[in-house]
Amino acid sequence: MNKSWSTEEYLQQLTARGFKFGEDSLGFIEFGKHYTDSSDYLVNIAIEITLKAQKQFDGSFFVSFLEMIKQEQVHTKHAAFELAKEKKII
Repeated sequence: MNKSWSTEEYLQQLTARGFKFGEDSLGFIEFGKHYTDSSDYLVNIAIEITLKAQKQFDGSFFVSFLEMIKQEQVHTKHAAFELAKEKKII
């Protein structure tokens, strides 16, 4: 994942690699981003961890994890993965 990609660019990259995001998934992503006031970088990390943990996009899992990384004041991909491991998510 490129740190400077917008969420839209990141989703395009994932779609090109075969992941499918329906309107409901895109709605959860947009909702989570605004609800948590998260940067594209954190949203992209939450998408990546959601896909790794769930093997597909799960909107409620995504929003919950995004809330968790905001609450825990996570600012890096490494810290987000460490948190996911600590919580036994991945």
